[in-house]
Amino acid sequence: MKPHRGPRAARNASLWGEASARGLPHTARMDTNRIAHVAALAGEPARTAMLLALMDGRALTARELAGAAHIRPAAASRHLALMVEAGLLQVRPQGRHRYHRLASAQVARMLEGLMQLAVLQPARRVATGPADAALRTARSCYDHLAGRLGVAIAGHLSDAGAVVLDADATSAQATERLPAALLPLGIPAESLALPGGQPPACRPCLDWSERRMHLAGRLGTLVCRHCLDSGWLQRGAGTRALAITPAGAVALRDWLGLARWREVVEG
Repeated sequence: MKPHRGPRAARNASLWGEASARGLPHTARMDTNRIAHVAALAGEPARTAMLLALMDGRALTARELAGAAHIRPAAASRHLALMVEAGLLQVRPQGRHRYHRLASAQVARMLEGLMQLAVLQPARRVATGPADAALRTARSCYDHLAGRLGVAIAGHLSDAGAVVLDADATSAQATERLPAALLPLGIPAESLALPGGQPPACRPCLDWSERRMHLAGRLGTLVCRHCLDSGWLQRGAGTRALAITPAGAVALRDWLGLARWREVVEG
């Protein structure tokens, strides 16, 4: 007589069989309770607000994150401890402060995916203000550029043949034309080289506000850091929006071309 299995065990067995049939052994071995636990942690509104506040790649204190979530610091500390334990956040003591940041780019990609799903849901129309317009123009997405500027950069590199997207835009490949395409921006070819002469890794990332692709991966990080270090983009306090400076407007307009630049600034 076979032992009785409850509905949860039967469901897990079904998932295991489906994943195995699809050639996903790592999925087959995944504990569904673990998935549910991580989803519950990220799905609580205060914790969601703190995670999104860290999407610009910076490290923030518990007090700063409490302000982002509009909760008391003591409550924020409890939430943060749970997310550190679950591997969503890293914490680093420095002096008398403890600084929290996203644990990895994988966590950032999970959040970006949730943001994309959220904007697809029917919602009451909200009148957007200047802050929303600034986020749509240019913002940081963990370690790379997003918004209309990020999409314009991806489009420019694609048109130049420096980056090739596959047919369904699920992967991207930098080509030998990339150094020449980035040189007018002031990015030297030697900063692109990887061991063995391979071009920097890049991947497409669906922009949640523009619904078109911007570039993530090492290439996206490199372009973002160059724009910040050159003083073309400036971070703002308490927002992922990036302000385009006058010097940045000139440099990026000259590189992207007038037509594509108008798409960035005019929408």
